Amino acid sequence: MVKSWNDRLNTPGINGIKPTPRTVGDVVEGQPLLVPTARQVDDFIRSIPKGVAMDVRALRTALAIEHGAEVTCPVTIGYHLRTVAEANEDLERGMTLSDIAPFWRVLDAKTPTTGKLSFGAAFVAAQRKREGLEP
Repeated sequence: MVKSWNDRLNTPGINGIKPTPRTVGDVVEGQPLLVPTARQVDDFIRSIPKGVAMDVRALRTALAIEHGAEVTCPVTIGYHLRTVAEANEDLERGMTLSDIAPFWRVLDAKTPTTGKLSFGAAFVAAQRKREGLEP
């Protein structure tokens, strides 16, 4: 059976800091690399104040620093950002926007992850507009 997005969000994962195995993009071989869990990403996004936007790169940097690493795994962040965003499936069950992580403070209409979301970019753009952020 396929897990729901909330089940994926709440599944304990293996996280930690390890040396980066190779240089890829802005991640240099040997740097202390944070491999976060989905819950850690969710918790961090919930800490971003209303009306404040943060791009994915800034999120990765801040999350790494918070956990004592130099960088955060870009692949893992992509997976977990989608999990956090898709976990808004609870809105269909009566939860309110204040009950879910405000992922629209990190994802915008142009972020590649947004294009993969089941509910589309319009929801993200509407939430960003509501908070006075650029779509």
